[in-house]
Amino acid sequence: MALKELIRERTPLDESDADHLVRLVAEWQLLADLSFSDLLLLCREREGDGLVVVAQMRPYTAQTVYEEDQVGRLIPPQEAHFTWRAIEEERIVREGDPVWREGTPIRVEGIPVRTRGRVIAAISQQANLNTARQPSRLELTYLLTAGDLAVMIESGTFPFDADLPDPETLPRVGDGLVRLDAEGHVEYASPNAVSAYRRLGVTENLEDRPLADLDIDPAGILRSLRSRRPVESEVEGRGAVVLRRAIPLIRDGSVHGAVILLRDVTELRRRDRLLMAKDATIREIHHRVKNNLQTVASLLRLQARRDERLDVRQALEESERRIRSIALVHETLSHERSDMVDFDQVAGQVVHMVSEGLTGPEVEVTVEGSCGSVIAEVATPLAVVLSELLQNSVEHAFGEGGGRIAVRLEREQGNVAVEVWDDGRGLPPDFSLEDGAGLGLQIARALVESELRGTLRLNGDRGTTARVTVPAGRA
Repeated sequence: MALKELIRERTPLDESDADHLVRLVAEWQLLADLSFSDLLLLCREREGDGLVVVAQMRPYTAQTVYEEDQVGRLIPPQEAHFTWRAIEEERIVREGDPVWREGTPIRVEGIPVRTRGRVIAAISQQANLNTARQPSRLELTYLLTAGDLAVMIESGTFPFDADLPDPETLPRVGDGLVRLDAEGHVEYASPNAVSAYRRLGVTENLEDRPLADLDIDPAGILRSLRSRRPVESEVEGRGAVVLRRAIPLIRDGSVHGAVILLRDVTELRRRDRLLMAKDATIREIHHRVKNNLQTVASLLRLQARRDERLDVRQALEESERRIRSIALVHETLSHERSDMVDFDQVAGQVVHMVSEGLTGPEVEVTVEGSCGSVIAEVATPLAVVLSELLQNSVEHAFGEGGGRIAVRLEREQGNVAVEVWDDGRGLPPDFSLEDGAGLGLQIARALVESELRGTLRLNGDRGTTARVTVPAGRA
C-alpha cells in the first residue's frame, strides 16, 4: 500500500501532514546511513492508543535490525516507549538502556516529526550494538551529522519544502561526504570524497581549507549555505563527472554548516551519451524508412494515374494507402525516444489519410476514446488493419446519401481494442468472414490473427461494427 493511502486509512493526519511525511521518507535514507540505524516512521492510529508503522528504512552502512517488513504493523504503547515519549514530550529521546531483542542489544532513539508547529509523528531510530566498534573519524562525522538532521526533523526544518528528489540518482553517504562549517571551510572529507576530487584534478589537502579555493565550481554549494536549501549540481574535470548535493545544516534558525554528498557518475554519463547517440541513430533510421515508404507510395500513385484499367488503378491506390499507413508509424517513431508509439495519434492520422481520399458521398469520420501507447511491432500492423476497416466501411457501407463512421479506441486489461462502427446498410444476411470477405478484410484478418495474435469480430446490427482486440505487449 502506498504511504499516502496508509496514512489516510490508519491515521487522523490531514493531506498537508501526509505530504510532509512523503517528503521525509523521500530523504530519510540519508539519516539511516549516517546513524547506522533502521528507521521506523510511526503515527498515532485513527482509533485506539497504539502507533502504526507507516514507513521503514534500512541502512546501507550497517546490519539491519529488522529482517521482516514492519510497515502496517500496530505497535502497542508499552513496546513503543521511546517513540511515545518523543511525541508526548515533543523532543528527541535518547536516554535509557539498550533494548534487547532476540539476544541483540538495540539502541533506540525517538525523534519527533514536526510540521507547521505541530508534532505529527515520530521516527524510531534503532541501531544494532552488536556491530558497533571503536568509531573512526569518519563514523564520528556520520553520527554528528545524523544528530544535526535529527534536530532539524524535530524543529521542522527537515525535510525541505522542495520538489521530491529522485532516490535513484542522488549520491549516497558511502559515495563520498564532505562536511563544511558555516563559513564554507572543509571540516572533514571522507576517503571517497577525496578520491572524487582527485579525479576532478583537485590534488590539494581538502580539510581546514575554504571550499571556494578548492572546488571547481563552488558557487552552487556555497549558495546552499546562503539560501538554506539543498542544491544539486554536476561538475566535470579531466574527463571525470561528479554529481554533488549540498544540504545545509540548520540549528536554532541559523545555518551552522553543510554536508556535501558526492558521487562519481563518469561511467553513467558516458553510457548516457552512448544511448543518446544510438537513440538519435534509430530515430534517423525511422525517418529515412518513412521517406522511402512515402517515395514508394508516390510512385504507386503516379502509376495509378497513368493506368487506364480501373481494376489495376484501384489495386495500386489500395497498395499506396497501405504503405502510407506503415509510413505513419515510422514517422511517429522518428520523433520518439523509445519503441513505444502513441496509437491515438496514429489512429487520428490514419483517419485523416482515409478522409482525404474520399471522393464519393459525404462521410463523417470521428475518433473516440483512447488506447495509449503500444510497441512499434503492434502499432505498424494495427495501423494497416485500421486503414483496411475504414476503407471497407467507406466503400461498402453507404449509398448516395453518405453516413457516419466512428473509430473507438479502448485499453482493457493489457489489451488494445480498436472498433470501427458505421451507420450504413450493414452486412449481407449470408455474410461470412471466412468465405465472403474481400481482400481488405482478408488482409485485416490475417494481420490480426497471425501477426498480432488477436481477434477480429464483425456485427451487422444497426450498421456494421468491426472490433479488433490485440495484446498491447509483444505479439
